[in-house]
Amino acid sequence: MKFHRLHSWAVTPTEAVALQRRLAHLVDSRTPLVQCRLIAGADVSYDRFSSRFYGGVVVLNMDDMSIIERQGVARTVSFPYVPGLLTFRETPVLLQAFAKLRAEPDVVMLDGHGQAHPRRMGYASHTGLWLDRPTIGCAKSRLVGEYKEPGQRPGSVSRLRFEGDTVGYVVRTKRNTKPVFVSVGHKIDLRSAVDVVLATCKGFRIPEPTRQAHLLVNELRCGNSE
Repeated sequence: MKFHRLHSWAVTPTEAVALQRRLAHLVDSRTPLVQCRLIAGADVSYDRFSSRFYGGVVVLNMDDMSIIERQGVARTVSFPYVPGLLTFRETPVLLQAFAKLRAEPDVVMLDGHGQAHPRRMGYASHTGLWLDRPTIGCAKSRLVGEYKEPGQRPGSVSRLRFEGDTVGYVVRTKRNTKPVFVSVGHKIDLRSAVDVVLATCKGFRIPEPTRQAHLLVNELRCGNSE
Protein backbone atom coordinates (compact mmCIF):
# COMPACT_ATOMS: atom_id res chain seq x y z
CA MET A 1 0.00 0.00 0.00
CA LYS A 2 1.40 3.37 -1.04
CA PHE A 3 1.01 6.74 0.63
CA HIS A 4 2.40 10.26 0.44
CA ARG A 5 5.23 11.53 2.63
CA LEU A 6 3.93 14.68 4.35
CA HIS A 7 6.89 15.66 6.52
CA SER A 8 9.92 14.42 8.42
CA TRP A 9 9.36 12.64 11.72
CA ALA A 10 12.64 14.03 13.08
CA VAL A 11 11.07 16.92 15.00
CA THR A 12 11.19 18.31 18.52
CA PRO A 13 8.04 18.42 20.68
CA THR A 14 7.74 22.16 19.99
CA GLU A 15 7.98 21.56 16.26
CA ALA A 16 5.48 18.71 16.55
CA VAL A 17 2.87 20.99 18.13
CA ALA A 18 3.32 23.54 15.34
CA LEU A 19 3.03 20.76 12.75
CA GLN A 20 -0.23 19.51 14.28
CA ARG A 21 -1.72 22.99 14.13
CA ARG A 22 -0.78 23.34 10.48
CA LEU A 23 -2.02 19.90 9.46
CA ALA A 24 -5.34 20.23 11.31
CA HIS A 25 -6.61 22.57 8.58
CA LEU A 26 -6.16 19.81 5.99
CA VAL A 27 -8.53 17.33 7.64
CA ASP A 28 -11.75 16.58 5.74
CA SER A 29 -14.55 15.92 8.23
CA ARG A 30 -17.56 16.45 5.97
CA THR A 31 -17.50 13.69 3.37
CA PRO A 32 -20.08 10.93 3.94
CA LEU A 33 -18.82 7.38 3.44
CA VAL A 34 -20.54 5.89 0.42
CA GLN A 35 -18.75 2.55 0.13
CA CYS A 36 -16.85 0.19 2.38
CA ARG A 37 -15.92 -3.28 1.20
CA LEU A 38 -12.67 -3.68 3.15
CA ILE A 39 -11.90 -2.12 6.51
CA ALA A 40 -8.55 -2.06 8.30
CA GLY A 41 -7.95 -1.88 12.03
CA ALA A 42 -4.64 -0.54 13.34
CA ASP A 43 -3.01 -0.53 16.76
CA VAL A 44 0.37 -0.17 18.51
CA SER A 45 1.71 -2.02 21.55
CA TYR A 46 4.84 -1.72 23.67
CA ASP A 47 6.07 -2.60 27.13
CA ARG A 48 6.19 0.19 29.67
CA PHE A 49 9.54 2.03 29.65
CA SER A 50 10.52 0.19 26.43
CA SER A 51 11.52 1.98 23.22
CA ARG A 52 10.57 -1.05 21.11
CA PHE A 53 7.14 -0.54 19.51
CA TYR A 54 4.99 -3.06 17.64
CA GLY A 55 2.53 -1.83 15.02
CA GLY A 56 -0.13 -3.95 13.40
CA VAL A 57 -2.78 -3.65 10.69
CA VAL A 58 -5.54 -6.17 10.07
CA VAL A 59 -7.77 -5.94 6.97
CA LEU A 60 -11.26 -7.43 7.24
CA ASN A 61 -14.19 -8.00 4.92
CA MET A 62 -16.90 -5.57 5.95
CA ASP A 63 -19.69 -8.07 5.21
CA ASP A 64 -18.71 -10.77 7.69
CA MET A 65 -15.60 -9.43 9.50
CA SER A 66 -13.48 -12.26 8.11
CA ILE A 67 -9.75 -11.50 8.10
CA ILE A 68 -8.22 -10.79 4.68
CA GLU A 69 -4.67 -9.83 5.69
CA ARG A 70 -2.50 -9.15 8.75
CA GLN A 71 0.75 -7.20 8.75
CA GLY A 72 2.95 -6.21 11.67
CA VAL A 73 6.29 -4.51 12.24
CA ALA A 74 8.60 -3.60 15.11
CA ARG A 75 10.84 -0.56 15.40
CA THR A 76 12.69 1.46 17.99
CA VAL A 77 11.05 4.76 18.89
CA SER A 78 13.00 7.78 20.14
CA PHE A 79 10.32 10.48 20.35
CA PRO A 80 9.53 11.17 24.03
CA TYR A 81 6.19 10.55 25.70
CA VAL A 82 4.31 13.87 25.62
CA PRO A 83 0.52 13.99 26.15
CA GLY A 84 -1.17 15.08 22.94
CA LEU A 85 1.82 14.09 20.82
CA LEU A 86 1.45 10.31 20.84
CA THR A 87 1.10 10.34 17.05
CA PHE A 88 4.82 11.12 16.77
CA ARG A 89 5.59 7.91 18.69
CA GLU A 90 2.99 5.63 17.14
CA THR A 91 2.17 6.74 13.59
CA PRO A 92 5.62 5.99 12.05
CA VAL A 93 5.50 2.34 13.09
CA LEU A 94 1.93 2.04 11.82
CA LEU A 95 2.91 3.46 8.45
CA GLN A 96 5.57 0.77 8.12
CA ALA A 97 2.88 -1.85 8.69
CA PHE A 98 0.56 -0.20 6.14
CA ALA A 99 3.40 -0.16 3.60
CA LYS A 100 3.45 -3.97 3.71
CA LEU A 101 -0.26 -4.35 2.90
CA ARG A 102 -1.29 -5.89 -0.40
CA ALA A 103 -4.99 -5.19 0.19
CA GLU A 104 -6.36 -1.65 -0.22
CA PRO A 105 -8.79 -0.90 2.63
CA ASP A 106 -11.63 1.53 1.94
CA VAL A 107 -11.67 2.70 5.57
CA VAL A 108 -9.13 2.57 8.40
CA MET A 109 -10.10 2.44 12.08
CA LEU A 110 -7.50 3.27 14.73
CA ASP A 111 -7.44 2.70 18.47
CA GLY A 112 -7.07 6.38 19.32
CA HIS A 113 -8.45 9.85 18.71
CA GLY A 114 -8.93 11.86 15.56
CA GLN A 115 -10.33 15.36 15.92
CA ALA A 116 -11.20 14.79 19.59
CA HIS A 117 -7.80 16.22 20.45
CA PRO A 118 -6.54 19.53 21.90
CA ARG A 119 -5.37 20.64 18.44
CA ARG A 120 -7.90 18.54 16.47
CA MET A 121 -5.04 16.36 15.25
CA GLY A 122 -4.96 13.03 17.05
CA TYR A 123 -3.14 10.13 15.53
CA ALA A 124 -6.21 8.88 13.61
CA SER A 125 -6.29 12.20 11.75
CA HIS A 126 -2.52 12.32 11.32
CA THR A 127 -2.42 8.78 9.94
CA GLY A 128 -5.40 9.54 7.71
CA LEU A 129 -3.57 12.46 6.11
CA TRP A 130 -0.57 10.25 5.36
CA LEU A 131 -2.76 7.46 3.94
CA ASP A 132 -5.12 9.90 2.16
CA ARG A 133 -8.15 7.72 2.80
CA PRO A 134 -11.10 7.63 5.23
CA THR A 135 -9.98 7.07 8.80
CA ILE A 136 -11.85 6.80 12.10
CA GLY A 137 -10.64 7.30 15.65
CA CYS A 138 -12.23 4.90 18.15
CA ALA A 139 -10.67 5.38 21.58
CA LYS A 140 -11.35 3.62 24.85
CA SER A 141 -11.04 6.78 26.97
CA ARG A 142 -11.63 10.51 26.64
CA LEU A 143 -8.80 12.93 25.89
CA VAL A 144 -10.72 16.22 25.73
CA GLY A 145 -14.29 17.48 25.97
CA GLU A 146 -17.43 17.09 28.01
CA TYR A 147 -20.38 14.78 27.48
CA LYS A 148 -23.50 13.30 29.02
CA GLU A 149 -23.47 9.57 29.59
CA PRO A 150 -25.25 7.83 26.69
CA GLY A 151 -28.09 5.40 27.33
CA GLN A 152 -27.36 1.81 28.24
CA ARG A 153 -28.84 0.37 25.05
CA PRO A 154 -26.23 -0.57 22.43
CA GLY A 155 -26.20 2.12 19.78
CA SER A 156 -26.95 4.94 22.22
CA VAL A 157 -24.80 8.02 21.63
CA SER A 158 -24.12 11.44 23.10
CA ARG A 159 -22.13 14.37 21.77
CA LEU A 160 -18.55 14.98 22.85
CA ARG A 161 -18.16 18.77 23.01
CA PHE A 162 -14.91 20.71 23.18
CA GLU A 163 -14.41 24.46 22.89
CA GLY A 164 -17.98 24.89 21.68
CA ASP A 165 -17.77 22.27 18.93
CA THR A 166 -18.90 18.66 18.59
CA VAL A 167 -15.60 16.82 18.14
CA GLY A 168 -16.94 13.28 18.45
CA TYR A 169 -19.60 10.99 19.81
CA VAL A 170 -19.62 8.87 22.93
CA VAL A 171 -20.99 5.52 21.77
CA ARG A 172 -22.38 2.61 23.76
CA THR A 173 -21.38 -0.50 21.84
CA LYS A 174 -22.44 -3.09 24.41
CA ARG A 175 -24.89 -3.05 27.31
CA ASN A 176 -23.38 -2.60 30.80
CA THR A 177 -19.93 -1.68 29.46
CA LYS A 178 -18.11 1.62 29.23
CA PRO A 179 -18.67 3.58 26.00
CA VAL A 180 -16.06 4.28 23.33
CA PHE A 181 -15.12 7.70 21.96
CA VAL A 182 -15.55 8.04 18.21
CA SER A 183 -14.16 10.94 16.19
CA VAL A 184 -13.34 11.79 12.60
CA GLY A 185 -9.87 10.91 11.42
CA HIS A 186 -9.96 12.13 7.82
CA LYS A 187 -12.14 12.00 4.67
CA ILE A 188 -15.29 10.92 6.51
CA ASP A 189 -18.09 12.64 8.38
CA LEU A 190 -18.90 11.97 12.02
CA ARG A 191 -22.21 10.23 11.38
CA SER A 192 -20.55 7.79 8.96
CA ALA A 193 -17.77 7.15 11.50
CA VAL A 194 -20.30 6.21 14.18
CA ASP A 195 -22.22 3.99 11.75
CA VAL A 196 -19.04 2.08 10.85
CA VAL A 197 -18.12 1.56 14.50
CA LEU A 198 -21.55 0.20 15.37
CA ALA A 199 -21.65 -2.00 12.26
CA THR A 200 -18.35 -3.66 13.22
CA CYS A 201 -19.10 -4.47 16.88
CA LYS A 202 -19.59 -8.21 17.08
CA GLY A 203 -20.57 -8.76 20.70
CA PHE A 204 -17.57 -6.96 22.15
CA ARG A 205 -17.12 -3.44 23.48
CA ILE A 206 -14.32 -2.79 20.97
CA PRO A 207 -15.12 -2.91 17.23
CA GLU A 208 -13.74 -5.95 15.46
CA PRO A 209 -11.14 -4.14 13.30
CA THR A 210 -9.30 -2.57 16.23
CA ARG A 211 -9.91 -5.61 18.43
CA GLN A 212 -8.15 -7.81 15.89
CA ALA A 213 -5.33 -5.27 15.51
CA HIS A 214 -4.92 -5.23 19.30
CA LEU A 215 -4.66 -9.01 19.36
CA LEU A 216 -2.05 -8.91 16.60
CA VAL A 217 0.26 -6.33 18.23
CA ASN A 218 0.08 -8.08 21.60
CA GLU A 219 0.95 -11.33 19.84
CA LEU A 220 3.96 -9.63 18.24
CA ARG A 221 5.08 -8.03 21.48
CA CYS A 222 4.74 -11.15 23.60
CA GLY A 223 6.37 -13.30 20.92
CA ASN A 224 9.42 -11.03 20.85
CA SER A 225 9.73 -10.88 24.63
CA GLU A 226 10.11 -14.62 25.06
